[in-house]
Amino acid sequence: MCEIFPSGLPVASVFYAFGESTLPGKVIVFLLMLGSIVAWTIMISKWNVLKKARNQSRLFLQQYRSQQHPVGLYLQKRDFSGSPLFQVYETSCHAIGCELDIAAPSQGFQQNQENELPDKLTGPQLDAITSLADREMADQILAMEANTNILATAVSCAPFLGLLGTVWGVMDGFGGMAAAGSATLSAVAPGISAALLTTVVGLVVALPSVIGYNILAGHIRTLTIQMESFTQEFGAAIHRAYGNNL
Repeated sequence: MCEIFPSGLPVASVFYAFGESTLPGKVIVFLLMLGSIVAWTIMISKWNVLKKARNQSRLFLQQYRSQQHPVGLYLQKRDFSGSPLFQVYETSCHAIGCELDIAAPSQGFQQNQENELPDKLTGPQLDAITSLADREMADQILAMEANTNILATAVSCAPFLGLLGTVWGVMDGFGGMAAAGSATLSAVAPGISAALLTTVVGLVVALPSVIGYNILAGHIRTLTIQMESFTQEFGAAIHRAYGNNL
């Protein structure tokens, strides 16, 4: 629906402009709206995942740093699922158990502490554990960054796709005007309004996407720095705990 000026010219609205669009323009608007749905789905889901990761990582660091032994929290079988730092920690503790030739790491660590067995990890073994922690950290970073490239694509492509629809619509509008032999505003305005709709929709898709992408990238960067710091901290701790015989 659209209102009418006293002069008889229609006041453009979104629905009116869409109705006046050509088939290519409608297809572009549909693709942009589909892209908007995908972008918002990624932003909301990724935000929830990163929010849980931040909260769980904060709790994990508090509990880990309250322990006297680097694997103390692992022995308690505490679960901080959702925290990338905990995934690095759990993988590293399991690797320590494997290097100590323990079939059940948690039970073996407990027996080691109760019997006060001597540390027996060599330099290459400690280096292997550190390398494993680094690989797990890289995997966690990739997992956090998953699907963010789609947001980056939406940011860069949506305005250009909208511009494509606008240019196409303007070309159709001038072509129709030439065929009709009329250059009045009432003849040109509907086509131009429909053509500009794709640019508007493209910007509506791109602006939230760029804001969401920057916010998510900032949180991912913070968690990445926390993981790097924790990996170094934990590596130093296991060298002190298991490298006394070197």
